[in-house]
Amino acid sequence: QVQLVESGGGLVQAGGSLRLSCAASGHIFSSYAMGWFRQAPGKEREFVAAFSRSGGRTVYADSVKGRFFISRDNAKNTVYLQMNSLKPEDTAVYYCAATPTGFELDIRKYDYWGQGTQVTVSS
Repeated sequence: QVQLVESGGGLVQAGGSLRLSCAASGHIFSSYAMGWFRQAPGKEREFVAAFSRSGGRTVYADSVKGRFFISRDNAKNTVYLQMNSLKPEDTAVYYCAATPTGFELDIRKYDYWGQGTQVTVSS
């Protein structure tokens, strides 16, 4: 069973930065690709960024491209989401997730989810 725990959310002013962390149980990166998703109030959960199982490929939603960066630390079993130049529309609960596929953008293919961390960006 894969367990994921997010942290690092909070309240920040527009233009500010936050770094989210997702700590995974065990050494899962060799078996799972990782992704970040977010869900704003009244909206569906949406893709933000993904990291391939090999670590060699990343992809970002157009809305965050150039501002958000996904990375991982294999030794710490942790995936990060560095969020810069934050906007009020980035306000959401952010989730990390794991999929046994090699690389995945489809939310339906992710089997394991963290509990989420709230990010609020004030204008």
